[in-house]
Amino acid sequence: MTDRIRNFCIVAHIDHGKSTLADRLLQLTGTISDREMVDQVLDSMDLEREKGVTIKASAVRMMYSAQDGHTYELNLIDTPGHVDFGYEVSRALEACEGAILVVDASQGVEAQTLANLYLALDADLEILPVINKIDLSSARPDEVAEEIQSLLGIPAEQILRISAKEGLHVDAILEAVVEKFPPPEGDVEEPMRALIFDSHYDSYKGVVAYIRVVDGRITVDEVMLPMASKAQFKPVEVGVFIPQLEPVGELTAGEVGYVATGLKTVRECRVGDTLTSATKSALKALPGYQKAKPMVFAGIYPVEGEDYSNLKDALEKLQLNDASLVYQFETSQALNFGFRCGFLGMFHMEIIQERLEREYDLDIIVTSPSVEYEVVIRSGDILRIASPAELPEEGEVTEIREPWMRIEIFTPTEYYGTVMDLAKKRRGVFIEQDYPTSNRVQLIYEIPLSEMIVDFFDQLKSRTRGYASLDYHFIEYRPDDLVKLEILVNNEPVDALAMIVHRDNAHHKGQALISKLKDLIPRQLFTVPIQAYASGRVISRANVKALRKDVLAKCYGGDVTRKRKLLEKQKRGKKRMKMVGNVEIPQEAFFAVLRLEGD
Repeated sequence: MTDRIRNFCIVAHIDHGKSTLADRLLQLTGTISDREMVDQVLDSMDLEREKGVTIKASAVRMMYSAQDGHTYELNLIDTPGHVDFGYEVSRALEACEGAILVVDASQGVEAQTLANLYLALDADLEILPVINKIDLSSARPDEVAEEIQSLLGIPAEQILRISAKEGLHVDAILEAVVEKFPPPEGDVEEPMRALIFDSHYDSYKGVVAYIRVVDGRITVDEVMLPMASKAQFKPVEVGVFIPQLEPVGELTAGEVGYVATGLKTVRECRVGDTLTSATKSALKALPGYQKAKPMVFAGIYPVEGEDYSNLKDALEKLQLNDASLVYQFETSQALNFGFRCGFLGMFHMEIIQERLEREYDLDIIVTSPSVEYEVVIRSGDILRIASPAELPEEGEVTEIREPWMRIEIFTPTEYYGTVMDLAKKRRGVFIEQDYPTSNRVQLIYEIPLSEMIVDFFDQLKSRTRGYASLDYHFIEYRPDDLVKLEILVNNEPVDALAMIVHRDNAHHKGQALISKLKDLIPRQLFTVPIQAYASGRVISRANVKALRKDVLAKCYGGDVTRKRKLLEKQKRGKKRMKMVGNVEIPQEAFFAVLRLEGD
């Protein structure tokens, strides 16, 4: 009986009130009592609460008695809010029939509002626009309603205006969900098919897959099979979220719930896969499944060598919950043993870094992020390299290709010039522009990912006083004139400071990095040369001056040859020291690479 079921999600830009609205809906439907209520119920991680952004998707079932006298089962699927997790968002949208589009009454439509709206329209969802935060003094609901009207064609006066924080008019949303969103389609008699839209690892139940049943029915007694990974299992339990896990006898077509699989790793039960019966399998998987592909790579090393095994255990545990995190063993001359990790984007990297430091109490050094390059060598083979240290000698390489992104920047028109200047500095190629509203411009560029990953977003925010927003996706690999920029400290290459840069930028970046390192590397008892090396030659050099002991202090007179003799002796000592001397490179030096662009 699917006509009393409504599956929907809430899409919004970061910090437009999505999690707060979910809290109010849970309270209004009595799913959570006031005693159990905390802010951002569905955001269970401390990091999610602090950063105000949903990182893991979650789902919850609410029972709602509508004004027509019937009780409806409302399944709210909460989606991640950041652009790095775009694939997870697209899978969660596939599990829904409708989307509540939340727009901040003071901020208006922003880049991710548009990006998520287009994803929802692509998934053929019914859209219910809502203007939130009307209680703020800076709110301008009439202007925002006009923006939404020009976007969606829905008359401004029909758009709901609410304050999720104060609970104003939130009950109208529940009625609109029942009236406007269609019930799910699906046939209970067909072979079982269910979409996995998220999962988490539980130490007792194994991988818990969050599913939307499309056809057929799921029971605990049935042996199941994810169609991509082919890892058969007999479920430990089948149930629904209210919002804690609650076992039920079965789930039928149209319903949203979970299957505790007993599997030991999330890799065997990936997001987007189709779950079916092992005995009576469906012939065709649900469309859209793809493996999450890391875009940004960085080395993670323990500050203390003995923490290496703890770091390894921590990464293994994080990977149980996050199949998109990939890592492999790596050694560095400067930092010893560690791991080269792959992330979906800079935000994903920041989250993993903070979780390692907080949840596992580790002191770590993270090297400057890099991207994966395609290198064509003389034999015609194509190598994929994620670290500059892996780049073959220049004579071996015929072509280096780098990943390019298509970015959409949404900004008030007054910052038009400064945004274009930033994109041009980062080798951006202008594609087109559009004016969705009279005072907002949408700029579309193509730009190398390597120019974006360090602080492009920070620069964009500071140049536009926080008003610009950004959305991006990968297009293709393109060849360019790229070289490896190496840093030599005391004539020894420091692999963790190496980077791949465009030949035109090599001199400028080398010089900027050398002048930063000169201030950061502590002075020794001998002169330490720091050199930037690219294309077979040194392009910049600076010396860290030696600390001098005043050997002439005891010479308060006498012949000058005596002084000279003492200075010569000191010079020989320094020369010998320089041959065996080891220069400690502080952690700040590795962060200097990250902060290069800001200057």
